[in-house]
Amino acid sequence: MNLSNEIAKILTEMLEETGRAEIKRNEFAQQLGCVPSQINYVISSRFTPERGYTVESQRGGGGYIKITRINYNTKEQILMHIINSIGESISEQSAKAIIINLNHRELLEAEKAKIMLAAINENCYKSVPAEYRGRIRAAIFKQMLLA
Repeated sequence: MNLSNEIAKILTEMLEETGRAEIKRNEFAQQLGCVPSQINYVISSRFTPERGYTVESQRGGGGYIKITRINYNTKEQILMHIINSIGESISEQSAKAIIINLNHRELLEAEKAKIMLAAINENCYKSVPAEYRGRIRAAIFKQMLLA
């Protein structure tokens, strides 16, 4: 198992046990024999709002990183959180992560997920100037989530 997967596995296990993972980045990196930036990479790529997590950090000697799984009571609350977190623009990669997460959590049926993945695919936006693609994708994606 590579180091990034090992870090993600440890953090995921912490989240499953207590509902949150709180670490001191430098100490955690020392325990695993890696550089602190490796911890940052794993957190920023695998524990994102699109995947249902919030990350809080405090820098300095007594600093920490706290990861919490977003738990809402209803599907509507989850969708509104996602819509609000999208902002005015979204990349294909971020939209894809949201769709996969919703499907994984059984909040989006497989067939609907496939249609949404097709609609956010970069190939759909080739005729649109690059600087507008994310904005158009975000508007379409938000409407699909609302529908």
